[in-house]
Amino acid sequence: MSQPLQIVIALFPGVTHLDFTGPHQILCRLPGAKVTVASLEGGEIEADGLVFARLPKLSDIEACDLLLVPGGFGTTEAMGNMDFIAEIRRLADGARYVTSVCTGSLVLGAAGLLKGKRAACHWAWRDQLALFGAIPDPSRVARDGRYITGGGVTAGIDFALTVVAELAGDDMAQSIQLAVEYAPDPPFNAGRPETAPEAVLRRVSGIYGKGMEEREAAAKKAAEAL
Repeated sequence: MSQPLQIVIALFPGVTHLDFTGPHQILCRLPGAKVTVASLEGGEIEADGLVFARLPKLSDIEACDLLLVPGGFGTTEAMGNMDFIAEIRRLADGARYVTSVCTGSLVLGAAGLLKGKRAACHWAWRDQLALFGAIPDPSRVARDGRYITGGGVTAGIDFALTVVAELAGDDMAQSIQLAVEYAPDPPFNAGRPETAPEAVLRRVSGIYGKGMEEREAAAKKAAEAL
């Protein structure tokens, strides 16, 4: 009997839950895959008011085939947590695929994994990838060798279907897409800064701007430590 495909999703305090629950919904339906959601300390992680419990410690996971790092407002602290970064490096070292959603790519960058690689990220923080020597990619899903990265939050579902197609073929990816009825038809065309009304873009940019300097400082510090 073949061994299951080991997928590890690495959480941290302040993670955005849809960054990983979206991909988890897709990846857990992949035949032969075992998806483990873990964190540095194990136990509980709160994400946007939801509590995810009974998580194993990352250090208790020997290896994985695919590592996924989601993003969130906690990315700022995660980039500077050397114990967390060390676990990301360790698991990435033996993984066939190293992946992220949203600002999780900044964590991969802080771990020194994206130098010279194209990578996607949430639009508000995408440019900070360059601090780590990565090439910011505006695509919803970016692929560069064994690195597959998704853009902001909801791009995690597109990302996961891309991963399934890579691992099990287009038919399997489309079957899972149909099973979860993933047929996006949003009521507004405001999901990208290029298409959002100017007033909406200003409002959201203002919200994100409140933590921009702190995150950029954290990214620069992490980059200098490489």
